[in-house]
Amino acid sequence: MQKDSAQGRWRGVLAAVLMGTVILLLSLPAAAGEWEGLKQRLSKDGFDRLDIEALFRRADLRFDPEPMAVKITELMKSLHRQSSGKENAISRMVYRQYLRPGRLRSAHDYMERHRDLLGRINRDYCVPREVVVSIALIETNLGVNTGKRKAFHVLSSMAAAGDLELVRPYLAGGVVHEGNEEQARQRCREKAAWAYNELKYLLRYSQDNGVDPLAIPGSIYGAIGLCQFMPSNVYLYGIDGDGDGNIDLFSTPDALSSIGNYLRRNGWKCGISGQERRQIIMTYNKNQTYANTVLAIADRLRSGKRTRDRQR
Repeated sequence: MQKDSAQGRWRGVLAAVLMGTVILLLSLPAAAGEWEGLKQRLSKDGFDRLDIEALFRRADLRFDPEPMAVKITELMKSLHRQSSGKENAISRMVYRQYLRPGRLRSAHDYMERHRDLLGRINRDYCVPREVVVSIALIETNLGVNTGKRKAFHVLSSMAAAGDLELVRPYLAGGVVHEGNEEQARQRCREKAAWAYNELKYLLRYSQDNGVDPLAIPGSIYGAIGLCQFMPSNVYLYGIDGDGDGNIDLFSTPDALSSIGNYLRRNGWKCGISGQERRQIIMTYNKNQTYANTVLAIADRLRSGKRTRDRQR
């Protein structure tokens, strides 16, 4: 009996070792080979070679195939919708969880807490405070959730995954097939190039703010901060809202001001129509349901504010 028990424990240990080896081998092609290519490219693009070597030697850096796999899945589904004529259908849907009373109360309290800042944003960019807060609510739950991944891990992994064969084992069956395989390969290369560019901006952002690049939280595609900008957008639309000389998207004044500036730079003006507002918000996130939800939250916050003002 004791012998059988010992043999069972040994089989369990052996199985765990084998499983660990399989996982390691799945990660090796990108972690060992493609990291080297990334390091060389970053060095050629002006980043200090020793700093880059140190980053990629870090024990907490792992190749993560999921972001590219999710992106390819989304792109192939979108391609299918386009071919079937469903992509441009008008949607009135909203994300109803953001319209629950508790969420709206939190958004209203946040709006009141940052009344002066939001008033200044409204004066500077003509973007109503309710719209800015609505975007902050959807993007990060008003700064509570800025991403469960590390932006550097995501972007370096996507940049290293330009070969569809590295990603294929992580795709669900039927996502890539004979009819779309060449398009999937092309999109994989394009998204890897996009991620590499964003990785460079992330490194620049970390240098400008004096933070460890591997410590910056981000979304599944590497968006960062309370406003969930891609790193390149920091340098297109980022605003130093608190006047400290840096653009820190984890700072509330900087992040909210950057939302206002983004919308203004993409066409927001005083007195624009509801449809124009929707189209501009869709440049922030190319999703009709997202835009509908932003405007629905803003309407609720505005009507709630009017009700409270009448009760005072």
